[in-house]
Amino acid sequence: MRQRRRRSTGLLTAAVVGALTAGLVAVAGPQLTANSTDAAPPGAAPQATPAAQPAPDPDTCAPMVAALSPRDRLAQRLMVGVDAADPAGATAIVRDSQVGGVFLGGNATALLQDDRLAALQKASRTPLAVAVDEEGGRVQRIDELDGDVPSARQMAASDSPEQVTEIARKRAGQLKARGVTWNLAPSVDVSDQPRTAVIGDRSFSDDPATVTRYAAAWAEGQQAGGVFGVLKHFPGHGHSSGDSHKGSVSTPPLDRLRAGDLRPYADLVGPGKPLDGRVGVMLGHLDVPGLTTDVPTSIAPAAYRLLREDYRFDGLAMTDDLGAMKAITDRFGLAEATTRALTAGADMALFSNVTPVAPLLDAAEKALADGRITAQANDTAVARVLAAKGLCSRG
Repeated sequence: MRQRRRRSTGLLTAAVVGALTAGLVAVAGPQLTANSTDAAPPGAAPQATPAAQPAPDPDTCAPMVAALSPRDRLAQRLMVGVDAADPAGATAIVRDSQVGGVFLGGNATALLQDDRLAALQKASRTPLAVAVDEEGGRVQRIDELDGDVPSARQMAASDSPEQVTEIARKRAGQLKARGVTWNLAPSVDVSDQPRTAVIGDRSFSDDPATVTRYAAAWAEGQQAGGVFGVLKHFPGHGHSSGDSHKGSVSTPPLDRLRAGDLRPYADLVGPGKPLDGRVGVMLGHLDVPGLTTDVPTSIAPAAYRLLREDYRFDGLAMTDDLGAMKAITDRFGLAEATTRALTAGADMALFSNVTPVAPLLDAAEKALADGRITAQANDTAVARVLAAKGLCSRG
């Protein structure tokens, strides 16, 4: 995400958790009669009736997706920047584009006060994801309104995981009270960089196990506070050669990332893991030897396959900022970068700057018509977005 000091432009969010229900269907045992060949012989113990098994949760997302027009489905896959100093302008963007989410960056706080985000929600026919970056330390969004939170590195050095869970729960409650539903945090980058480097003290530690433990603690608290969280920056920005805000960034080869930087993902997401089905994952703009070739991970199909197949992640996958990162903007226009991201496998494309949305949707519609984006993949991505917003269950 765009890095910033507490008073500089930056980036992520959280979704309103919906109440879902699942019924239980009793499975009847075999009916036996005196003439049945399956009847027990005299004196034999009666056969046990198989226990009732819970029915799978119904897929309530598919009907919601089907009810959206093709253009509105694509719009759900965009998270766009809005100016927090311009509530009327933000409302117009949402009303005219029906995007899936908005991102609040910069220094202004008008949209975060006086229930103005509730008015923004009213402009959307589908409940909106409202996202910020609230990591603590030098990447915060509401510190001037609700007080300061320490950096990730400082929390890991001075607080227990249980204390970090409580810090995150309280902060999420403050975000939710202001109308924020998603927070693009925590960072699970494993980093030994100096404090002020691109990741630096945004990382809990240079030890993967410590990162895993504290990131899980933050994510648990954030969810308890009612905000949807996003782990970042897959597959690992902590040992990168540079800053994607300024240009191309290289990481160690994939086999080295697997041994360290990717361990938090291996331990936290996927079937049976602590955060399975409870968080999203953000892909950074990273050139990874052994994984990518001509484009960075955020728009590389191989990176999404790595996340889906190797780490078995089936939740929301989104890009880092496509609009203000030179790792992207030096190579592609925003419409092409957005289409490449959606084609590669991103469920949601993020850009933090205020920009016309219609050209992005026009380009995405053309990609859908041309088959670059398939209808099935598009509907699956939209379902993940809606589920991350707590509006439905994918079953």
